Amino acid sequence: MSERIVPAPALPLYPYQRRWVQDDARFKIGMMARQCGKTFTSTLELVLDCVRAEAMGQRCRWVILSRGERQAREAMNEGVKLHLQAMSAGFKAHDYDWEAGIKALEVELPGGSKITALPANPDTARGFSANVLLDEFAFHQDSRAIWKALFPVISKPGLKLRVISTPNGKGNKFYELMTGSGDGWSRHTTDIYQAVADGLPRDIEELRRGAGDADLWAQEFELKWLDEASAWLPFELIDGCEHAAAGLPEHYQGGPVYVGVDIAARNDLFVICVLEAVGDVLWTREIIERRRASFAEQDVLLDDVLRRYRVLRVCMDQTGMGEKPVEDAQRRHGSSRVQGVLFTASAKLDMAVRGKEAFEDRRLRIPEARPELRADLHKLKKVTGPTGVPRFVADSDSAGHADRTWALFLALTAAADGAGAIEYTPAPRHPRGFDNSLDTTPGRTLRMRADEQYAGDDAALPERGADW
Repeated sequence: MSERIVPAPALPLYPYQRRWVQDDARFKIGMMARQCGKTFTSTLELVLDCVRAEAMGQRCRWVILSRGERQAREAMNEGVKLHLQAMSAGFKAHDYDWEAGIKALEVELPGGSKITALPANPDTARGFSANVLLDEFAFHQDSRAIWKALFPVISKPGLKLRVISTPNGKGNKFYELMTGSGDGWSRHTTDIYQAVADGLPRDIEELRRGAGDADLWAQEFELKWLDEASAWLPFELIDGCEHAAAGLPEHYQGGPVYVGVDIAARNDLFVICVLEAVGDVLWTREIIERRRASFAEQDVLLDDVLRRYRVLRVCMDQTGMGEKPVEDAQRRHGSSRVQGVLFTASAKLDMAVRGKEAFEDRRLRIPEARPELRADLHKLKKVTGPTGVPRFVADSDSAGHADRTWALFLALTAAADGAGAIEYTPAPRHPRGFDNSLDTTPGRTLRMRADEQYAGDDAALPERGADW
C-alpha cells in the first residue's frame, strides 16, 4: 500500500505567524519588528475568517483602519488581495469557480462577505459595525480619540478586534493597550531576534550596522519603549504633522518659500529644508542632504533651490565655519534675502520653541515614512545646565546630530522673520516703450527683458547711460 503524499503548503508560515493566525481571542494585540510580515499575517487571518464564514453560508465583515490612504492601499494590495488571488487560484485548480470582486479599497466575496480598508480618524471609526483591524495603531493621529469612537462600535457580541504595530514611544493608546494586563487581551510580541529564531531569513548584524542609529534599532527592531520624557519633540507631535504629499518638489504650488540651511563639513550632514506657505500651513517641499559636501557644492545646491522656488527668505547657520558660506550667499543673493543665524543658547531656545509650537499647532507638514527624519527630530533633548540655563543637545551618530531638525527650525525662523507682505510701487514705463518694472522670474536679467521688448532690433536698443 503506497504511502499518501501530503503536499507542502504553498506559503509556509513561521511559528510566530502561526501563533497569531491560530489565536482566535476576541481582543488580540501584537507588536512585531519591522518587515517581519505583521500586516501580511494579520490580513491572512481576515481572509481566512471570511472564507470560513462563506463555507458555512454566513457573511463576515472586516474593516482595516490604517494611518493613511497609502497604508490602507498597501494593506489591501500586499495583504488581502494577494491572499484572495492565491485562494482563488487554489479553488480553480479543484474545478471550483470562485472569484472575489476587487475594488481599490474593498473586496467582496461571492457570498457577500467584505473587507474594507480606510484611513483612520474618529469619524470613520464610528461609521460601521464590523470586525476591526487597527494597522500600525501606534502611528495613528489622535489614537485616543479613534479608540473612544471605535470601541463602542465593536461591543456587539462576537465582533473581533485586532491591533498591530511597532512601538512609537509611550504617548499613545497602543502603549497603554500593549502594556496592560488582566484585561482580557491576548498579547503577542515578536522582536527581530524571535523572528530570526523562528526561521525568518535576516542577517541581524548586517541590519544593525545598516540602521546606523541606536534609537531606530531599539524601537523598530528590538521593540523598546523609548523614553519620551526628555525628548523635545515626542513622536506623537511628529506623527501629527506627517503627510504623504510632503517632501515632494513636484507638489510646489508657486507660493512663497522659506529655506533653512544647516552648514556642515567632515562627517555631519549639510541640509537644506524648503518650506512653502500654503494658507497658514508650511509644507515641506524638499529636504536636500549631503554628507562631506564641499563648500562649492553646498553653494551650488543653495543657488539651485533659489532658482527653482520663489524664495522670500533664507536662514543659514552662521556659527563657526558658517561665516564664509553666509557671507558668500549674501553677496550672491542679497543680505536682505539671506540671514545668518549664530547658534547661541538664546537663539537655539527661540528656534526650538518656535519649532515645537509649529508641531503642536499642526501648522507644519513633513514627509512621512522617513525613519531617519523621525529619529533626527526625536533625538533633540532639552537639558538644564548647572546655572539653570536650558540648552538643547542631540546625540551624534552616523546620521549626524539633529542636522535635519535644525535646518527645519531655521526654515521656520525664516518664515517667522520674512512672512510679512511685500509692498512696492511699480516704476513708470519708459517713454520709448521700455518696461522698467522689476521682473522676478529667476535667472532673467534687465538686459534680457530689454532684448525681448525690442524684438531683436539692435538699433532700437538704448545705449547705456541715463536712458538705460
